[in-house]
Amino acid sequence: MAPPLPRPHRDDVRIALAGLLGGLLFWAVGLDTRPADEPNVLWDGRWPVLLPLFVMAGCELLRRVRPRTGLLVGVAALTLDTVTQGSLVTLVMFTDLVYAAVLYGPPGTARRVPWITGLLSVAGTIVPFAVLREPEALLIGVVIGVVGFTPAATGLIVRNHRDAAESARLRAEQTALLAEFDRTQAVTSERARMARELHDMVANHLSAIAIHSTAALSLDDPDTSKQALGVIRENSVAGLAEMRRLIGILRDSGGDLEPAAAPTLDGLGSLVDGARTNGLDATLDTGTDLGALPAPVELAAYRIVQESLTNALKHASPGRVTVALTRRDCSLCIAVTSPYGDHDSPRAPGSGAGLVGMRERVALLGGTFTAGADGAHWAVRATLPLTEAESVSVSEGEDA
Repeated sequence: MAPPLPRPHRDDVRIALAGLLGGLLFWAVGLDTRPADEPNVLWDGRWPVLLPLFVMAGCELLRRVRPRTGLLVGVAALTLDTVTQGSLVTLVMFTDLVYAAVLYGPPGTARRVPWITGLLSVAGTIVPFAVLREPEALLIGVVIGVVGFTPAATGLIVRNHRDAAESARLRAEQTALLAEFDRTQAVTSERARMARELHDMVANHLSAIAIHSTAALSLDDPDTSKQALGVIRENSVAGLAEMRRLIGILRDSGGDLEPAAAPTLDGLGSLVDGARTNGLDATLDTGTDLGALPAPVELAAYRIVQESLTNALKHASPGRVTVALTRRDCSLCIAVTSPYGDHDSPRAPGSGAGLVGMRERVALLGGTFTAGADGAHWAVRATLPLTEAESVSVSEGEDA
């Protein structure tokens, strides 16, 4: 069973009714396109004019839903109209069918109709003039061009503009989707960066507070409790300072304030001293002069050492914790080792986010990272390439 014919568009119904009523009005007042005694009027009388008029009005109902069918039937109706006294409204409605076939029809129809009507216009100009040898014969081609080629060319121009507008709209939607995807990625990346910074800045101080408060609660010794409270106060003040620094960076959206300086390797000494205050037997070995390093490498190295000391404070057995930094060719090598085994002292719980954050920092710079048991020690080792970090610094500067 053939699929049902789709319902005509409301505007097409209005066009068909307007054309039909206009044609009937012209017929009623006797406005025909040709006199009854013209030689090519084979079907004389005024009533035959109504048949092609009604057929052409019916074709207008198909101008959107079946544009090719409407055009083909319209050609037959126009042919029938030429052997009657003719109606101007029928001719006008046919030009609309040509326009609609190009505008709403398939791409093949939109390409072929202008070519066909153009060739017919040329043929209608040359052939009658060659046969009749009269200048008036050129008007045949002009009429064909006005009735066929002009609406076809107009429909093609409108269709091209419509397709271009649709392509522009699709590109705009794709651009908006890509922009939203980039924004989401940027937000996710920024949230991950903020999480790493917050964890690395505060976890060390909060871990020391948790450990020393547990010791103060478990031991009934005033001197020990006083010493623990002193360490707790010192770490609380340092943690608050770090939090204020991060909040200041997040709130400084207008650029009126100077940005807080990021930690560098010059602060490793103070970092290790703080670890000793918290109870770690920590040593720092930087070997020879490390020289000038890219800012991303210094920040990543500082945070890796900071988080490694925090993990040693929470999980290491009694013994020496060694921090070693070495520059080799175009990379910076970091190694933090701590005793690995059973321990009896109070410890703070860990979430595992520290190792994840260190691995992410190293991955962003294109380096390598390992962490795990190495005999009687727990070893954290990272290699940060300097050339990759320099390119990251340049790209960040360009983005800024």
